[in-house]
Amino acid sequence: MPAHDQPFSVDHNVELPVLTPGELWTVGAVILNQHGEAFAQKRSPHRRLFPDTWDIVGGHVDPGETLLEALSREVEEETGWRLRHVRRFLGTTTWTGDDGAGLRHEADYLVEVEGDLDQPALEWSKHSAYGWFGPDNLDRLKENRDPGEFLIHDLIARAMQDRPDGS
Repeated sequence: MPAHDQPFSVDHNVELPVLTPGELWTVGAVILNQHGEAFAQKRSPHRRLFPDTWDIVGGHVDPGETLLEALSREVEEETGWRLRHVRRFLGTTTWTGDDGAGLRHEADYLVEVEGDLDQPALEWSKHSAYGWFGPDNLDRLKENRDPGEFLIHDLIARAMQDRPDGS
């Protein structure tokens, strides 16, 4: 999608990893509210991949889709909010799920959204709860995860610690 057609803005220094044909890619969005708390949703217990664990907004990049197109689509599908601004690239993680789909690459971004942050339109067939997480309750993001599997906790903690606006 050309930059002039995007319904959202992107900071000039945001990195976009190059997608290689045949690789599986996912995207993730760390969304902070006005208090600096991060949004997370709990995956339903019946989910095949990472059941009953906390997750950020995100999902698979569809064939022919760019990372930012997938990011925008996933934010709207999973919350009803609209992506407004991509502030920062948080990094790429490579992981293998327990669903047999193989190796995935995940590009995560700190983003701003528009919409009623008190009323996310969750996909209740896929998620059982949501919450806003700050320093006082960040450890809840480790629920139902084994030591060393704290990707979501660590990603959100890092995004909250080194916010570019200094808040």
